[in-house]
Amino acid sequence: MDLENTVVIIPALNESASIGTVVKTLQNQGLTHIRVVDNGSQDNTAEIAMQAGAEVVSEPVKGYGQACWRGLQALPDGVEWILFCDADGSDDLAQLPEFFAQRDRYDLILGNRRGTAVGRQHLSPVHRCGNLLAGSVIAWGWGHRFEDLGPLRLIRKTALDGIGMCDRNFGWTVEMQARAVECDLRICELPVNYLPRQGGRSKISGTVTGSFKAGTIILSTLARLYWQTLWRGTDQECAPQSQKKITNRSQQILLFLSAVLLVAGSVYVLPYGDFRATTSVIHFWVGSAIMGVGFVLAWAVQRLPGMWFWAVAIATRGLLLAMYPGDDIWRYLWEGYIQLQGFSPYDFAPTADILEPLRTEWWDQINNAFASAIYPPLTQIGFRSLANIAVSVPLFKAAFAAADLMVCWLLSRRFGYRATLLYAWNPMVIYSFAGGGHYDSWFVLPLVMAWLWFERPDTPAKRPPLTYLGSALWVGISIAVKWISLPVLAFLVWHGFRRGRIGIALLSGITGLLPVVLTAVPFCSPTSCPLVRFGSSFVKNGRSAELIPHLVAQLWEPSLSANWLYAFPLALVVLWLLLRTTSFHTFTEWYLIGLMVISPIVHFWYLSWLMPFLVVSRNLGSRLVSLSAYVYFILQYQLSIGDYSWYLPAPLRHWLWWPFVLGVLWSSAQVMGSGTSKLNRT
Repeated sequence: MDLENTVVIIPALNESASIGTVVKTLQNQGLTHIRVVDNGSQDNTAEIAMQAGAEVVSEPVKGYGQACWRGLQALPDGVEWILFCDADGSDDLAQLPEFFAQRDRYDLILGNRRGTAVGRQHLSPVHRCGNLLAGSVIAWGWGHRFEDLGPLRLIRKTALDGIGMCDRNFGWTVEMQARAVECDLRICELPVNYLPRQGGRSKISGTVTGSFKAGTIILSTLARLYWQTLWRGTDQECAPQSQKKITNRSQQILLFLSAVLLVAGSVYVLPYGDFRATTSVIHFWVGSAIMGVGFVLAWAVQRLPGMWFWAVAIATRGLLLAMYPGDDIWRYLWEGYIQLQGFSPYDFAPTADILEPLRTEWWDQINNAFASAIYPPLTQIGFRSLANIAVSVPLFKAAFAAADLMVCWLLSRRFGYRATLLYAWNPMVIYSFAGGGHYDSWFVLPLVMAWLWFERPDTPAKRPPLTYLGSALWVGISIAVKWISLPVLAFLVWHGFRRGRIGIALLSGITGLLPVVLTAVPFCSPTSCPLVRFGSSFVKNGRSAELIPHLVAQLWEPSLSANWLYAFPLALVVLWLLLRTTSFHTFTEWYLIGLMVISPIVHFWYLSWLMPFLVVSRNLGSRLVSLSAYVYFILQYQLSIGDYSWYLPAPLRHWLWWPFVLGVLWSSAQVMGSGTSKLNRT
């Protein structure tokens, strides 16, 4: 490995006990250009470093950033990379080959001391607190979450020149990281060990005064940088060519317009949630179109500060909590309410004579009142728990919105704010859970938990048993909230089997079924357990804005009363995905895509199930259907004018589905054209 184009910069202050070993270790890694910056040492740090073979530069003005800056002056010709490390021997330099191996892919490669058990063990409370605080501030201000502010870092020289470092003290590291986000650098954090210092005393965590001073400098540096970014704009010379076409000012305007339109659209639709009024649907479309424009503009946002992300996510949902809900919520309230009266919602439909004395003033708004409950047992326990507090629409909606915001938080922690806005700022998601009051966020949340648990960045190639079992448990909770997660459990079991881990596979299957079994106990007896009413007419021939079943019905009308037929093509899709995919994300997203086009029962909010996975795939079909699916509400409009057929006219059905289908095909073609197979991505 040729390292002639790499210079090592080591700021040093009274590190005579360790500097010689550090220099020798770097030389053993093949590094020859090693520059130690003596920052006013009162011991023989400089002499030892020189004897070890390093170039020594003197910088009498104290300050970590000052020493780093001095080390960068008058570099030899041909230098392309700068490696920064500490002089105290705490960096595990044996891991440097991992850094050098990433040079073709990244501009800034950082050592993440929190990423290894050894690193976490030796981080002081001051380090941990500082990392958490600074990392959170950068995430909120710049939209990128860093796990660590560690000293071991490798950066491309041209990238460092573009950043234009200004800080000359302990703010050097956070300035580099925050500005790297502004400059759209390719950033990577690698797990590294962190060892006890080999001598001397820490300049930061060694004293209370030093710790306080360093913390103050770091936070003031971030405040200064954010102020500059907000009002002066990002320096365009550090942006790549593709980004130079759009000025930073236009990006700020774009972000502002997107946020304003999303909030303004939410304000507009707020009074129009009761679709029994004909004009409500029309106004709802207008307000949703305003939100849709804001959402589309957000696709072009290049950098999203955390406070903007959360302000819009919370404001839009908070507004729509006051909106009149969809009619599903009356069933939720009813089923929670009758449980408190000692009745099982699986045993009695709302129209049952025995329940007539319990009818409320909103009873007539319950949809499909002829059918008993079809929601899984954990959902019913959730309804009962909320009803035990209050049989209240705002309470139920707040519970659904809270789960939705938790999904926003999980995704943003893993993938950043900019990627997550495809979920958090999605009008379909915002309306479905906060506005319409559909409980589906309760099943989406554990499904996302299972995905992120199974595909953690630090998971080794051979996943430990806890990875399988933890993910299976979360999937099981999702199944116990909504049945459709069941094939995802099959994926986990099959994933274990195909790797020869039969015991783990079987245990994962058992773990995934436990939540359903345990939560079903209160609703079952030794002779009966009516959790799924397959004989219900709602299940047998209920229809809504379906795609493939509608096309089949045009050719074969008897299929309209045989919903069970579509279990077979869906099973084939699941089987094909099991054989072709190794990624939890890919399997789940494509299973849900197959479910959407094959299922005979598809409602607007069902499509929101896809949106968490859009954060990674950026699938064009999912983005487009977030907008085109609003055609669905023509069904509500028809009801308001007395048309009870619940039939989506063919032209509008095309408007709903073809943007989704064509977008999915286009995104798939893009993946194939790039030479990477999503279906085989681990």
